Amino acid sequence: MPRYLSMVRIDESTAPAEGPSPELMQRMGDLLEEMTKAGVMLDTAGLLPSARGKRVRWEGGELSVTDGPFTETKEVVGGYALMQCKDMDEAVEWTTRFLKVHEEHWTVTCEVREITEG
Repeated sequence: MPRYLSMVRIDESTAPAEGPSPELMQRMGDLLEEMTKAGVMLDTAGLLPSARGKRVRWEGGELSVTDGPFTETKEVVGGYALMQCKDMDEAVEWTTRFLKVHEEHWTVTCEVREITEG
């Protein structure tokens, strides 16, 4: 069965400074438990804010390292989910359910991509 990576992108300017609410964490935990029991979820995690990250870039034969936050970027990767689904439609269905557990003040985008095998 194919594997899919859902990259969770958030707008840090609309995310609460204190992080997700307890209610959001409960809804997310319930969905992740359901996905795990269904055999879909292989791995998932959230990431610390971009202010605690670094960007490593290779361009024109030169390497650069930039400390976060990355103010020129509107959305940053806030987490990921590695899923095993029968097809892209199923991966998008689970991702849609994940997005819907968030409160309205969140701006969240998920990019779902199939992982190449072989």
